[in-house]
Amino acid sequence: MPTLILVRHGRSTANTEGLLAGWTPGVALDERGAAQAAALPGRLAELPLSEVVSSPLQRCRETLRPLLQARPELTVHTDERIGECHYGDWSGRKLAELKDEPLMEVVQAHPSAAAFPGGESMRAMQTRAAEAVREWNARVEGDHGPDAVYLMCSHGDIIKSLVADALGLHLDLFQRISVEPCSITAIRYTRLRPFLVRLGDTGDFTSLAPREEPSADDAPVGGGAGAP
Repeated sequence: MPTLILVRHGRSTANTEGLLAGWTPGVALDERGAAQAAALPGRLAELPLSEVVSSPLQRCRETLRPLLQARPELTVHTDERIGECHYGDWSGRKLAELKDEPLMEVVQAHPSAAAFPGGESMRAMQTRAAEAVREWNARVEGDHGPDAVYLMCSHGDIIKSLVADALGLHLDLFQRISVEPCSITAIRYTRLRPFLVRLGDTGDFTSLAPREEPSADDAPVGGGAGAP
């Protein structure tokens, strides 16, 4: 079965403003995010990509633009099932305000029980994304063979949930996974089990250095802004 390259979108204006973007329209890449996207074709230059699939949201489409310009033979397919979690009434709100919401504790410690007001549950988010991957695996294998490599550009919580699915982890453990903006995660699927072969690879270790302000104990909902 194929190898899936998961790319989280580059750093966005919502990331730098500390907002939970969700499906809020008009969220674009910031200057650093655009630079991350510009570097993506070089990072993937050795990979013979068969297909490219994208979340419909602007920040993902902007992330893929340099790659598609560098490889005009590729066509991007849009799949809403790998779009960001529907955060409902939380969309567009500051994460600093949301941390005091009682639901945030559930999101952090028991996400399989979390459903966003006016939005969807985290279980539903994982289910739709995993179903999309399984359908694309079959389609890519049928069109390009079992050794094909294809790419999906998606969002932090979506990618974390797909990694948990590949590792056989309960969704309640997915907050232990971290994927930074424009990081690359690779999952090789086989008939019997998936293999996680890369996780959140940016090629940059800046985010591992000590920071002036200690890192928060909670996982960043939506994926976080990455290295400062």
